[in-house]
Amino acid sequence: MEASPRLVIVTLLLVGIINIFEFSSAQNICKVPINGLMACKPAVTVPNPAPPTTTCCSALTHADLQCLCSYKNSQLLPSLGIDPNLAMQLPQKCKLPHTANC
Repeated sequence: MEASPRLVIVTLLLVGIINIFEFSSAQNICKVPINGLMACKPAVTVPNPAPPTTTCCSALTHADLQCLCSYKNSQLLPSLGIDPNLAMQLPQKCKLPHTANC
C-alpha cells in the first residue's frame, strides 16, 4: 500500500513543525533557558521593577554570569526594555552564591 503524496507532505510538515518547536523551546542564552530569562523580565524593567520570582532565580542558578556580563554594555538589553543595571543586580537579589563581577 503506497502513501499518497498529500499524506507524505502533511507528515513531513508536522515533523518539521515539531522539530522547530523542540529547537526553539530548548534555546539557552549563557546557560539560561529563554523561558527562565523571560521570567526575570519584570524584575529588570523600569520604572517599577518587581522583586525577582523564584522561577527567575532558579533559572539563574546555573547561568554563566561572565557570559551574561558581556551583555551589560550592549544596546540589546535596552532595546528589549531591560535595564542593564537592574539585570546586573539579579544575582545578588536572588542570593546566588556567585555574583557577577562585571
